[in-house]
Amino acid sequence: MGQHDYVISSSTIKEPPSTIWKSLKFLGPGFILSASIVGSGELIATTTLGARAGFVAFWIIIVSCLVKVAVQLEYGQHAILTGETPMQAFNKLPGIKFGKGTWSVWLLFLLISLKIIQLGGMVGSTAIVLNMLFPIFSITAWVCITVIVSAALIFKGYYTLIEKGSLLMIAAFTVFTIAAVFVLKYTDYRFGWAEIWQGLQFKFPPHVVAVAFGAFGITGVASDEIIAYNYWCLEKGYAAYTGPRTNDEHWKRRARGWIKVMYLDATVAMIIYSSVTAAFYLLGAAVLHHKSVVPEGNQVIETLALMYTQTLGPGARTIYLVGAFFVLFSSVFASNAAWSRLFPDIFGQVGWINFKDTATRKRIIAIFSWIIPIVWALMYFLIHLPVLMILSGGIVGSFMLFLVVYAALYFRKERQPIMPSGIVYELAFWLSVFSIVSVGVYGLVQVFA
Repeated sequence: MGQHDYVISSSTIKEPPSTIWKSLKFLGPGFILSASIVGSGELIATTTLGARAGFVAFWIIIVSCLVKVAVQLEYGQHAILTGETPMQAFNKLPGIKFGKGTWSVWLLFLLISLKIIQLGGMVGSTAIVLNMLFPIFSITAWVCITVIVSAALIFKGYYTLIEKGSLLMIAAFTVFTIAAVFVLKYTDYRFGWAEIWQGLQFKFPPHVVAVAFGAFGITGVASDEIIAYNYWCLEKGYAAYTGPRTNDEHWKRRARGWIKVMYLDATVAMIIYSSVTAAFYLLGAAVLHHKSVVPEGNQVIETLALMYTQTLGPGARTIYLVGAFFVLFSSVFASNAAWSRLFPDIFGQVGWINFKDTATRKRIIAIFSWIIPIVWALMYFLIHLPVLMILSGGIVGSFMLFLVVYAALYFRKERQPIMPSGIVYELAFWLSVFSIVSVGVYGLVQVFA
């Protein structure tokens, strides 16, 4: 991980594992997404929706976690079959060109730039947690420290170590969160299957449309994370192990084998982040909605801590804050790792840099690993409203999903002649496309009506 070489040759070929057990050691790209996903979306956007809507909007969160995975798999397959980075693939989409870049590359550049506000909210939330744990430093100081540490680790290439450490802490925090949900039944905030069933009736409360739209865009696999999945599949080696594309039976057999590994990777990750998301939502609906408290401003983390102190007791506050730090910081870190690849990839396609040159690519990625989090910090200093910042990024992400779906449809059309998919995948893919477009259109109509 972190070599940035994306080299595919006959010398990189490796036979795919023959059993699920052997496949487990090749998992990883989906876990990196989990480190990014189980952050602002699950910890803040999901609980905010639960606090405002109660149990009635539970289905939105479940659908959000499940429906995007098939589109993510299409991107993973494209990476394995072609060895192309996301922006190399986007630059081959049909349509008008502006200079060397297609409209899709320029549009993504615009949208991902708007999501800078969201990441500023995540950096600010991380700093707020650290200030609550160690008030000796101000929130401003902790923002600066968070940015420096995140940038230095990406710059130095310690990605694998931090990824494993962050995922370990997320796993512990997940157990802690699910335990908090279980303990609710012994408190005044207990709920039963009747409330959960109420939340699965596909009702859409008008007063939470904007929050729900933002939560749909940010929970589960968000649009930028679907795109980033290509990088992690490439850097994990799936495309390199498949080998240069020849379209003969040997290449197709290897491709199918590594695609199966990628499917397993995405499925395991989905189970993890869906479980966490459901637990966060139920805590928000049961505790915060009951108390009529909505997370806002710099008090967001203190408000969310009520979900734990009201269920596990006052002693749970410190444990919650430590867990919240690792969840948020891992999300900032994983996002920095992805964005420091994405922007150079875009610049390469529009002709600003030579992205194909390995030395240039490594140098630019290192530079952007510092620039990106510094810009995030500046956004937080300007706005100072973490929840609003994060939800605004979710709304932009929902717009971006339309572009992500369009590209997925094109990738599928290109893939089918050489690697046709089965009926189960086809059903899941079209359900994913339909769900994303339907919720996106409905949300746009409600927000701008």
